Amino acid sequence: MHEVFFLFDVDNTLLDNDRVQADLDAYISYEHGVRARDRYREIFEQLRGELGYADYLGALERYRVEELHDPRILRMSNWLVDYPFAERLYPGALEAVKKVRSWAPSAILSDGDAVFQPRKVQRSGLWQAFDGHVLIYIHKEEELEDVERFYPAKRYVMIDDKLRILTKMKQVWGDRVTTVFPRQGHYAMDPRILAEYPHGDIQIDHIGDLARFELADFLHP
Repeated sequence: MHEVFFLFDVDNTLLDNDRVQADLDAYISYEHGVRARDRYREIFEQLRGELGYADYLGALERYRVEELHDPRILRMSNWLVDYPFAERLYPGALEAVKKVRSWAPSAILSDGDAVFQPRKVQRSGLWQAFDGHVLIYIHKEEELEDVERFYPAKRYVMIDDKLRILTKMKQVWGDRVTTVFPRQGHYAMDPRILAEYPHGDIQIDHIGDLARFELADFLHP
């Protein structure tokens, strides 16, 4: 039983996923044209609505069915899995993780598929930064009992750019969790989302700002 345990989201928390998506859009537009880009994005959003998480490779599979006789589509999967995710970590992200891990144990707690999301975590260097302590679910806010089974703690600190996730975790864990909201990425800037949910116990402008805190700041926010 740990006294306190830190949990980190990945996309738009430690890694600039908005920029990854922008690079993907640019790649598809260049290689296949604007129509292909728009159709892939449409399939991607439809699949996210069905599954509840971003499935880049699943969307590519569906798009390939529509363009079965275009062999260039096969190169898109290579572009995705070989993408230089380490270059898309936010400034100061690894330093912040190192600082937090000097205070208390920590792990990644992310949503995603079983292939591309682990690849992203590994290629970005985050898997190594957390010594392999990585949990990836379909809906992580619904798996908190499993989180407690792997990492039992008296108190948790959750760092996530999605206010919906932070609010749900607060409803389940109550005062046992300190929620930290990094104002990064399109979800964190969406006026509708900002108006709908509380903004967490602690707000920071950049993930690198965590390095300026001390452990006590998260115990009694």
